[in-house]
Amino acid sequence: MPLQIGGKMVGKESPMFIIAEIGVNHNGSYEMAKKLVIKACEAGADAVKFQTYETDALVSEEAALVNYQKKGMYSSQREMLKSYQLSKKEFKRLKVFCDKKGIVFLSTPFDVTSARLLKEMNVDAIKVGSGDLTYYHLLKELAGYKIPLILSSGMASLEEIRKAVSFLGNSAEVAILHCTSAYPAPFKDLHLNVIQTLKRVFNCPIGYSDHSLGLEVPFAVAAMGYNIIEKHFTLGRDLEGPDHQASLMPDEFARMVAGIRAIESALGSEEKVTRPSELETRILVRRGIYLNGDYPPGHVIHEEDLLFLRPEGNISASSYLDVIGKKLQVAKSSGDALRWTDLEMVSYDK
Repeated sequence: MPLQIGGKMVGKESPMFIIAEIGVNHNGSYEMAKKLVIKACEAGADAVKFQTYETDALVSEEAALVNYQKKGMYSSQREMLKSYQLSKKEFKRLKVFCDKKGIVFLSTPFDVTSARLLKEMNVDAIKVGSGDLTYYHLLKELAGYKIPLILSSGMASLEEIRKAVSFLGNSAEVAILHCTSAYPAPFKDLHLNVIQTLKRVFNCPIGYSDHSLGLEVPFAVAAMGYNIIEKHFTLGRDLEGPDHQASLMPDEFARMVAGIRAIESALGSEEKVTRPSELETRILVRRGIYLNGDYPPGHVIHEEDLLFLRPEGNISASSYLDVIGKKLQVAKSSGDALRWTDLEMVSYDK
């Protein structure tokens, strides 16, 4: 079942919905967040996504940094997240800014208060992060919003995804993102073929939240039929922060978008027919029937009288069995192309 997000259809035969995952790559700066939105628009993203949270409702004092977060200057998750937290006012201004730029504003709430803020902002959809797929207190809140939900499934088993979708209820509009929660995620752990399982089990759009390096995986998932791609986005991989190194620069993101759109165009339809761009080549490289000697009117055509040469001409090489045994009604010279009007055709009229 497709979704509508910000006026764009997601799923079925619709173009892939491309999300620039800004997350906390604004480093707590509203001005940097605006620059990221502008660059995402220029790169061709359909949406930008942020992370909305109250640090005190997200991590305890004891929460240690995950390995990929340890390269920065912070000693704990709490300290790091505090420094990257935007205010409610800044998020509201960002939503207005995105609306003016014509790009969909999305965010991942990490607590009920943040979820209610996003609802108040009339966002087009809400993303649930992989870490909160089992946070049913938050899911219960979101289920009542009647807003499309994008569920990321990193670290989850199929059964955990089933339970989360079931908990949200039959009326919930959901999309599910396959994800490998490693930063960066090694290719051997991506298992992109999981799409086959997710499409079989869930009647909803299936996407991919990509934490791998490079552009290979986005291009692969576009060719495999994923409906959504989410990719981290930064203004500089050398910036301070946990996600910059696994993010795409604006020029790289633009190449990703262009590549995905080209792949979508190339995939086309399942119908096998001659395409308009092939017609000229078809005429020139298909073989037609030519004569191997000089023959008078009344000559009966034998197989050894025929040559099969380019271009195709009037009679295709595929019709040679229909030509054998027919009589010429005009004289023909060696190398001439044979035409149906050169032959005496048997009439069955009485």
